[in-house]
Amino acid sequence: MQQGVTFSSDGHQLAGVVHVPEGLRPGERRPAVIMMHGFGANRNGGPAWVCGQLEAWGYVALRFDFRGCGDSGGERGRVIPMEEVADARHALSYIASRPEVDPDRIALAGSSLGAGVAVYAAAIDPRVAAVMLENAVANGERTIRGMHTPESWERFLRLMDEGARQRLQGGEARTVHRFDIFEMPKHLQVNLRSNNSLMEFSADTPAAFFMFRPEDVVAKISPRPVLILHSAGDRVCTSEEAFSLARLARPPVELHLMDGANHFLFVDADPRVGFILRNWLDRFFPLGAAHVRGDE
Repeated sequence: MQQGVTFSSDGHQLAGVVHVPEGLRPGERRPAVIMMHGFGANRNGGPAWVCGQLEAWGYVALRFDFRGCGDSGGERGRVIPMEEVADARHALSYIASRPEVDPDRIALAGSSLGAGVAVYAAAIDPRVAAVMLENAVANGERTIRGMHTPESWERFLRLMDEGARQRLQGGEARTVHRFDIFEMPKHLQVNLRSNNSLMEFSADTPAAFFMFRPEDVVAKISPRPVLILHSAGDRVCTSEEAFSLARLARPPVELHLMDGANHFLFVDADPRVGFILRNWLDRFFPLGAAHVRGDE
């Protein structure tokens, strides 16, 4: 069962969908997973596929639009990673309040930037019980730089300087096109356009992404389990992002590097992805015995 919901984050109304599995007994609480989308995307596409799988396996799942994205409130195109971390924590509070959720068993999952947000939120919020990452951003500067030619990198640095000067002078901030921030390969751009992902961003966005470093805090998640799924040939977030997280995290952490897959693992759903997710959940975040509220 899918239910449209809204919840508040720092004064913004965020739009989401909760997936509730069939067969819940009165008063039963299940583990839950919050699935977060990538840079300037929304709750549809990959998040919908993942949450559908989780629902079929018996988990409660929430997918939502970060502020400024999709159907959520906030300044359109203002994508600030640390503000998305705040959104993730408010999503935790919301899902923990639902009667069908065990508040002690909530996991965070994310794609790309959303995966980096999951790392950061879990590192600072002890309510997170487990973390699942798909093609995660570990270091914003390295991610952006790895997608540029020398010429486009210089153009990107000029854009950041211009944005900083405009802010200091109190002038009207210009917008920045997605592909001026990220030089995404042409054959992958269709995934963004077909999902109505944002193409224009506030001038604050590139600098905020540039300074975002989930790898600096990933060690704080232990002893809670971390799953890292990454495409071996990803040209958006290269495999160095996955290796960095795996090196710096403390056990239990598991890395699966998948050959023949692209950046959008959850959009172009590979059968291996479902198999790995289900196997890892059974071992590290199982449904377990049903928890029924004592007042029922």
